[in-house]
Amino acid sequence: MPRAERERQMIQVAEQVFAERGYVTASMDEIADRVGVSKPMLYEYFNSKEGLLLACIAQSRSELREVTEQAVLGATAAEEALRRGLHAFFLYIRDHRQAWSLLRHEMALIGTTASDEIEATRRQQTDLIAKLMANYFDEGSPLRVEAAAEFVVGACERLAIWCERHEEVTPERATNYAMDILWEGLRGRVR
Repeated sequence: MPRAERERQMIQVAEQVFAERGYVTASMDEIADRVGVSKPMLYEYFNSKEGLLLACIAQSRSELREVTEQAVLGATAAEEALRRGLHAFFLYIRDHRQAWSLLRHEMALIGTTASDEIEATRRQQTDLIAKLMANYFDEGSPLRVEAAAEFVVGACERLAIWCERHEEVTPERATNYAMDILWEGLRGRVR
């Protein structure tokens, strides 16, 4: 199997094990067994269990950025761009529950490089939203745009956590809930 394909396979299995067991109790032995490789091979690819976790988080961050960027392409109005971006986020959360689990369970990872990687994911989304807002909104200052983007990211993260407890809430419904609150505050700032 080509190295890149094997690496993706290892990351996929590790994501499952980390989501099922939690990072602390997940074992490299179990991950290696499920992948069908030796434990030394995992270490050869990722150097450590934390390195494997970081690879999982980096992959999730990359995928999340890709889906949100693609979702807003071609949007012609601020409301449409916001709705598309939110919907892409909530779809990603639903369709990638294991990846989302890794991103949101950072309390067990405090003090590790992984907590920095999770914060980098938030920062990535904040930067993406701030860039989008700067194109549509008259916020007056870059600091104000960044503050609004941080609010959107924080609110959506909490709403996504709430959605986990309410499986009947579809990505479309979560998007509508978020738009009801967020768009009300942003509508008057459209250029």
